[in-house]
Amino acid sequence: MTVHPAAMRTRALEEFPVFSAQAAELLAAPNNTIPFPVEDALRLVPYLRLVEANAGTKLLVEGDRSHIGHLLLILEGSVSVDIADGGELVELAVLGAGQILGELALLDGQPRSASCTAVSTVRAAGLSRVGLQRLVAEQPAVAAKFLATLAQRTGERLRGLGDQLKMYSQLVQNQQQTIAKLQER
Repeated sequence: MTVHPAAMRTRALEEFPVFSAQAAELLAAPNNTIPFPVEDALRLVPYLRLVEANAGTKLLVEGDRSHIGHLLLILEGSVSVDIADGGELVELAVLGAGQILGELALLDGQPRSASCTAVSTVRAAGLSRVGLQRLVAEQPAVAAKFLATLAQRTGERLRGLGDQLKMYSQLVQNQQQTIAKLQER
């Protein structure tokens, strides 16, 4: 099931104190290089929307150029991240609470690099490009800490993908060697 992002149920996150506190806690992870205290993360809440999606809902669509103006911080549920490879879907990861998706398109304005599908019912905190611009203008120190957190998490994800690529490359080399040995017989 594909749902236009604008059709997903959204409401101001600050209307839900439990989810507001949860979003702040998840953003204020202890391993942040630049500390992002819960107090600062709570200042981000007025700029966030609660997004709810049922299992099977496409939250982001690879190659989409028209719905690139938001990111999602997963609060509850899990999301499959997939890319199309020759008509086949390749699952890159399954993300859960505390993980962010959609940040690349939000920041660089380019088409979505992967599709993200709700595996279960998902609740997420959404930040739009307009919300980010307001945050930068109104709370620059909080925006700087948030963007540093976002950069760190993006870097961690890219390093993980690099490790996956190395593993796949090794598998291909092993298969090529096996095929070469079989052909010698």
